[in-house]
Amino acid sequence: MNTAKTLPPDAFRRADETPDAHFYRSPRFVAHIDDGAIAAVTLVYREQFPAGGTILDLMSSWISHLPNEIAYSEVVGLGMNREELAANPRLSEYVVQDLNENPALPFADSRFDGAAICVSVDYLTDPVAVLTDAARTLKPGSPMVITFSNRCFPTKAIAAWHALDEAGRVQLVAHFLEQTGAFENIEAFDRSPVSREGRRIGDPLYAVIGRATGV
Repeated sequence: MNTAKTLPPDAFRRADETPDAHFYRSPRFVAHIDDGAIAAVTLVYREQFPAGGTILDLMSSWISHLPNEIAYSEVVGLGMNREELAANPRLSEYVVQDLNENPALPFADSRFDGAAICVSVDYLTDPVAVLTDAARTLKPGSPMVITFSNRCFPTKAIAAWHALDEAGRVQLVAHFLEQTGAFENIEAFDRSPVSREGRRIGDPLYAVIGRATGV
């Protein structure tokens, strides 16, 4: 399914349309969200991914934010920079692939018990194609967990991302999952860290989760 059927092509244009391989060729060993938001991501993963399961970390980097105390049988990463992936201690294997050039994942059907995209969904120029194929690699009922904040590389984020506020971005990501026709029970959560008084502190963190139908 092509995302362009539901949103105009301009929605997926970026300020920098040079090949992504050029942009990501140098490793960036930095955190893209603050400690509070990272902890929120880890909590979501703790809740959603089964201990001992096989996990797919899409658009991965040098850290996967998985809970340290939980062992998984495999954690497979797919990302853009080989040095970053090689430095990630949680990955049992990894693949270097530009999903904007090739959205087809090199993994068998129903291999994974869960999949994640962390603070990167806004860079996909055909997110529905990527998520449709990710659903193929998931066992029925397994979660696709997409987390994001309000930070990004602005020249590489799609135009639709820039045009929306935070609530709109949550709706957009849920829309991507719905358009695949391959996920059900799609839910969205605001997991932003808050103070004791209930005020948001630090980077916001949102999670949109759908479960693979196996269809």
